[in-house]
Formats: sequence, C-alpha cells, structure tokens
Amino acid sequence: MENILSIITFLPLVAAMILALFLRGDDEAAQRNAKWLALIATSVTFVISIFLIAQFDPNDTGFQFVEERPWLIGLTYKVGVDGISILFVMLTTFLMPITILACWGVTHRVKDYMIAFLVLETLMLGVFVALDLILFYLFFEGGLIPMFLIIGIWGGKDRIYAAFKFFLYTFLGSVLMLVAMVGMYVDAGTTDIAKLLVHEFGTETFSVLGIQIIGGMQTLLWIAFFASFAVKMPMWPVHTWLPDAHVQAPTAGSVVLAAILLKMGGYGFLRFSLPMFPVASELLADFVLWISAIAIVYTSLVALAQEDMKKLIAYSSVAHMGYVTAGIFAANQQGVDGAIFQMISHGFISGALFLCVGVIYDRMHTREIDAYGGLVNRMPAYALIFMLFTMANVGLPGTSGFVGEFLTLMGMFQANTWVALVATTGVILSAAYALWLYRRVVMGDLIKESLKSITDMNPRERFIFAPLVAMTILLGVYPSLVTDIIGPSVAALLADHQTALAAWPGADTLVAENTGH
Repeated sequence: MENILSIITFLPLVAAMILALFLRGDDEAAQRNAKWLALIATSVTFVISIFLIAQFDPNDTGFQFVEERPWLIGLTYKVGVDGISILFVMLTTFLMPITILACWGVTHRVKDYMIAFLVLETLMLGVFVALDLILFYLFFEGGLIPMFLIIGIWGGKDRIYAAFKFFLYTFLGSVLMLVAMVGMYVDAGTTDIAKLLVHEFGTETFSVLGIQIIGGMQTLLWIAFFASFAVKMPMWPVHTWLPDAHVQAPTAGSVVLAAILLKMGGYGFLRFSLPMFPVASELLADFVLWISAIAIVYTSLVALAQEDMKKLIAYSSVAHMGYVTAGIFAANQQGVDGAIFQMISHGFISGALFLCVGVIYDRMHTREIDAYGGLVNRMPAYALIFMLFTMANVGLPGTSGFVGEFLTLMGMFQANTWVALVATTGVILSAAYALWLYRRVVMGDLIKESLKSITDMNPRERFIFAPLVAMTILLGVYPSLVTDIIGPSVAALLADHQTALAAWPGADTLVAENTGH
C-alpha cells in the first residue's frame, strides 16, 4: 500500500479535524458520537498497521516503506520504519483503541477530550516514523501539548501544578537537543537521519573553560540528547515530574503516558545516542549503567513507602525504565534486545495496571490504598486480572515482564557485573511493593462498609483487559514474536557501533582501561 506510513500517522489527526469542524453540541448524543468516531478512527489505524507489519521484512535492516517529499523551505518530509521502530508503531496503534474505550465514562468536554487523544496519537506515531531531524523534533515536542491539556483540564485537584511541571521538565530538557540538532546540521550539512547514521562526528579532544572534553563533539552532542531523553523516560534523578503527572492525570492519560510517551526516551537513545555518537556512548556507558542501577533500587524503595496506588505504579515505571537504559548502554545483543522487549512489554503491563486502578477509582473515587481491602470477596474477576498484571510487573516466568528483565540483566552482566548485581535486587524489591499493594487492596476480609456494595467489572471493562492479557501471556511464552523482528536490526546497529569504535584512535586505550590491562 503506497504511503501507508503517512496514512497510519495522520488518520487520527483527520478524525480529530472532523470532530472539531463538524460535531456540534455537548448533549448525550454528541458525546456518544465523539467517542464512537474516535474509537473507529483508532481501530482502523490499528487494522492498517497490521498490513504494515505483515509486509515488513525483518531481515532487511535498512529503513522500509520510506516516503520522501519536499516540505517547508529547505526541509524534507521523510518517514520510514526499521526493525526497531515498527514495534513502537504497533504498540501505539494497539493501545489507542483500548485507551478510547477506557474514556467511555467521561462526561466533561467529551469532544475536546477525544480530539486531544487523536492528535496525541498522530504526534506519537510521528516520533517513531520520522527520518528527518526537524520532523522528529516537531513530533517529539508537539506531543507535550495534548498531554499537557489532558492533565490540565481533565486531571485531579492539583492538575494545573502537575501539568506545568510535566511540560516544563520535558520541554527544558529538549531545548539542549534542539541546539545539538543545529550543531549536527552545521557539521553534516543534512537533517536526514539515515545520512546522519553514517556520518562521523568529530571525536578529537578539546578544552572548554579549561575542561578537557574527551570524545570531542560527539560527547557534547551525546550530553545534549541525553538531557532530553533522560527526562522523557524519565531517569533518576530527573524523574520527579512523573509521579505527580500520573496521580493527577485521568486514567486514560496515565495509560498513554506510561505505555507510550515514556518509550520515546528509550527510542531516542536507540535511534540517536548509540548509533550516531558511538564513542561518547562507550565513554559514558558506565555512568548510565550506574545511574540506571541506582534508579532501579531507589525508586523501588520509594514505591514501598507510597499510600497512593497511582504513585506506587508510577515509581514502579521509573524502576522498570532503569532496566531499559542499562540494557541499551550495555551495548550487546541481549541488552538491547531486552531493552526493546522491556519497553513493549511495559507498555501492556503498566497500561493495564493503571486501568486496574481506574476500575476501582470509578467506583470509590479514591486511590488511597488504605481505603480498600478484601475486594476479592466482591470482585473475583477484577482480583484475577489485577493478580495477573501484578505478577507480570514482578517478572513472573510465563509473562512478558520476565523476558525483558531477564535479557536486560544478561546484557548488564556482560557489560558490568557489579551493576547487574545491584540491578538484580530490584527484582526482589518489585515483588515486595507489588505484592504488598495487591495484598492490601484485594486480599483479606471485606470489613469496610463502603466496599460492601461494590460491583465487579462490567462487560466493557472485561473487553478492555482481554487484549492486554492476551499480549502479556503471548509474549511471555513466545518472545520470538518480538525478538525475530528486532534481532537483525539490533545486530546491524551493534555491528556499526563496534566498527565505529574500532576506528576511533583512542579505542585501544579505552579497551585497556575497561579490561584492566
């Protein structure tokens, strides 16, 4: 199908424009029409993306389905996917219809709510398919606006504070990336990502204010991109915006934030940092590995102290993203495969956990853990679903959560044994906070009077969870579904990475330092 990537990317935006221009009124019929149009648009987008992956050739490690045409003066519209980006496209199109279904109970400014999610889907997909620096930046930053509005208009009582904190943190981090992109254009004379991947940026050591910059221009560019992607993931210690954003965001907003938006940081590391700045990535790998390990342990301990369910799951997300960054910068096949697998798996699991919180919040209008207890007596189906995703979050074998963590830990062990040892304690801590949450909310006797009339999940809620359950178990028992697609592209990326390192004059010194010879 010609122009299939553009169709997938902009179909939700077309639906948003139809909603904005042609749907009038805010009565019940208009609200229902807005929800159905959004659901149909996101579902059709997913169906078209199935055609995309059906035609995709995993053994071709270059970009496929490439579209290129002149755009603004001096700028080019260029999109394409490879084995790394196509799965993020699939994750986005898969989760958006589920997210829209989760919004079905919304009654406040429904049309605007649906428009925000449709625009957000286009911007998120644009990040994963963009093959031009400026196009990538526009999509990357553009996604802040609808999420800012979703938190700020439909969020909780402190929504304005959380929305501005989210916006300022992520926007300020990206300013340095824009400066770096200008520097890349000046040095390479192009904004084409495919050409930049084979361009060699300078590695000659120089001084800035008396400080020696080892790795030269690559190191400065790497730091600028790192500032943006680290905030986006978010990495410790620039993670503090995430718990506030999650607590205040509506359920559907939390699902998109955790399942897709956080993955843009990891994708950025894979698309820019590792392949474009290989020397800087190697020089600063231990730094990233150690702050990732600290993040896993620290945020897991903080999660143990939480009294709000959403905050606990938000800190859990930061811990799981620690495995992702460590896997990426371990720079070996198991580590990078595991990092990508962990991001895809985390999309299903974290999204489902926030939906689990949303189910009981819709009934009781509180997220305080102490307000619950004994729900298994009144909500057996809910207890079963919640248990499955709790176990997946812990990394139980047979679920997708196990595969990602196991592969990243294998990659870490090859790169740095001590980092792997520290990170492995996160597996124990995740079991502690996840099972502690489950026990207090679901198990025990139903003592509280307010819970004695609570109802189990309705058919719509069960339907929402069904595809998430299926994918979590399917990827747990058949991980090749993901690894077969990403494997060749990751192998090619790492081969280019090693070739670039070997060509660097300081490589021998670096190897000697790392091996102790």
